Amino acid sequence: MSKIDIYDTALYLRLSKDDTDIDGRNKIESNSISSQRDLLRSYIQDHEELRIFDIYIDDGYSGANFDRPEFGRMMEDIHAGKVNCVLVKDLSRFGRDYIEAGRFIQKTFPALNVRFIAITDNYDSLYADRTDKGLILPVKNFVNDSYCRDISIKVKSQQKMKRIEGKCISAFTAYGYQKNPNDKNRLIVDEYASDIVRKIFAWKIAGMSMGTIADKLNVTGVLSPMEYKKSIGVRYYTGFEGASTAKWAATSVKRILVNQVYIGDMVQGKQEKINYKIKKRIDKSQEEWICVKNTHEAIVSDMEFWMVQDLLKYDGRASQNTDMSNLFSGVLICADCKAPMIKRINKYKGKKNVYYICQTKNKSLGCSRHSIEEERLKRIIFKEIKKHLEIMVSYSEVSSYLERLNVNYEQVVEYDSQIAALRAEYNRYYNLKSILFLDLKEGLINKKEFDEFHNLYESKCMELENVIAAQKKVIKDMFQNGIMAKSQIEKIKETLELPELCRELLITTVSKIYVYEDKRLEIEFRFANEMDKLSVMQEICHEKTSLQEVI
Repeated sequence: MSKIDIYDTALYLRLSKDDTDIDGRNKIESNSISSQRDLLRSYIQDHEELRIFDIYIDDGYSGANFDRPEFGRMMEDIHAGKVNCVLVKDLSRFGRDYIEAGRFIQKTFPALNVRFIAITDNYDSLYADRTDKGLILPVKNFVNDSYCRDISIKVKSQQKMKRIEGKCISAFTAYGYQKNPNDKNRLIVDEYASDIVRKIFAWKIAGMSMGTIADKLNVTGVLSPMEYKKSIGVRYYTGFEGASTAKWAATSVKRILVNQVYIGDMVQGKQEKINYKIKKRIDKSQEEWICVKNTHEAIVSDMEFWMVQDLLKYDGRASQNTDMSNLFSGVLICADCKAPMIKRINKYKGKKNVYYICQTKNKSLGCSRHSIEEERLKRIIFKEIKKHLEIMVSYSEVSSYLERLNVNYEQVVEYDSQIAALRAEYNRYYNLKSILFLDLKEGLINKKEFDEFHNLYESKCMELENVIAAQKKVIKDMFQNGIMAKSQIEKIKETLELPELCRELLITTVSKIYVYEDKRLEIEFRFANEMDKLSVMQEICHEKTSLQEVI
C-alpha cells in the first residue's frame, strides 16, 4: 500500500450487550463509546497525516456479523472515495467474525487502497509485515470470533434454564398479560386485554368464525394487540406488522385461540437461531418446545381452551347467510371415514329439507352418504344432552357427601373398578416379563425371542402405567378442584330449561357425534371420565351409608 500525505479517516466505534457478559464492569468501562471516542481522537492528534472525515457509531450491535447500520454507511463512503482510512480501538470493535473481518482487512480494504488501524492491537496495514498479516491478524480475529461463540453458548444455556424454570424470557408478553413489575420473568393478568381474550374464546365456542370475530372487534373499536401495546407505552415490534394502523384479522384471532399461555402454561423455545452469526430464526418441532404448567394465572379454563382446539380441527368458515358456524360444524363426523359431515339444503315445491351427508361422499372420493335430517338430529341430540345433564345434576351432592363421610382420594382410587382392571392387566404383563428370564435359562426361548418379548411386555407395562396415572389424575383433580362447582351446577340447571338445542350447549357438552350409514348415532360426551368417577363415588356413598345404617 502506497503512503498518502493526508488520510480522510473514518473513526469506527461499536459496543454491544455481549461485551458485558464475561469480563464484568471493567470491560464495560474500557469498551464504552465515550472511551473509544477519546482514544481514537487522541490517536488522531498524535498522527498529523490523519484527518477525521466522520465518526460511525454502532451502539448496541453485535460483532458476530457486519449487518450494522453505521458500518454500512461507512462502507458507502469508502466506495464513494470519501474515506481512505479506518481507525478502530481494537480488532474486536471492528468485528468478531474472523472470516468476514479477515476478508475486509486483507482483501476489501487493500483493493480499495484503504488503510486500516487497530490501535491497541498495534496493527497498521501501512506498516504491517507479512507475519502481522499472515499470522498475528488471523489469530487475533479467530480469538475474537471464539469469544463471540462462547458468549452465544452461555446465553443460550442461561435462556434454556430460565425456560425450564417457567420464567418468561421474551421481550414482549402475550396479549392479555403484562410483566410483573417486581419480577420481569413472571406474568400477571392485564384486566382490560384479558377480558377481550375471554370474549374471543366465548365467541368461538358460540360458533363465530375467526374472520367474523376480527370484524366484530374492529367495528367495536377494540385495538389490535400491537396497537394496544403501543397505546400503553410498550415499544412493540412484530414481524406481522403491515399497515400503518394494525387491525384485527383472522390470523391474529387464531394466534390467541391456539396460545396455551391463556390456561396458565408457559410455552417457549418455539424457534432458534441457525447460529450465532446469522439472525435468521427457524421453527422447531412441537416436541422440542419447552412447556411448564401453571406458571401464572389462567385467563380461560382448560375446558374452554381444549374445546376450541377440537373445534379448530374441523371448524372453518361461517355459513353464507349468517356470521355463525352451522350448528353441528366441527362436531358431526362420519363414523366410517371420520370425515366431517357437511350441511345440504334441498328445496322442493316451497319446502326446505336440511340434512347432513359425508364430506368424502360429497367429493366423490368414496364412502357412502350417511345422510341424516337436521331436525331429527337436533331432537335426538337435545334429548340425550338433557339426560346427560340430569345425571350430572344428580351427582352434584356427591362432593359434599363424601366430605361428611371422610372419604379421601386414596379410598376412591382403590374402589375404582377401571383402575383395578388396569392394574390386573399390568400385573399380568409384568409377570410374563419376569417369567421370560426363567424361559431363557431353561432354553425354552432363544436370546432373540427373549429380547422381542421383553420389549413387548415392557412397552405394554409402560403404556398401562400411563393410563393408570391418567385415571388417578382425573380423581385427584376432582378432589382438588371440587367435583362439581356450584356455579357450574346452577348453569346446568338453567340449561335444562332451554326449549331447544343451541350451539353453545352442544359444544360445551358434546365432543363428537358419529353418524353411521343406518342413521345410528354415537355421542361422545365431554368429561366422560369424570362422569365415570362420579358414578364410582356415588357407589361409595351408597355402600358407606348402608354400612352406617347396619351399625
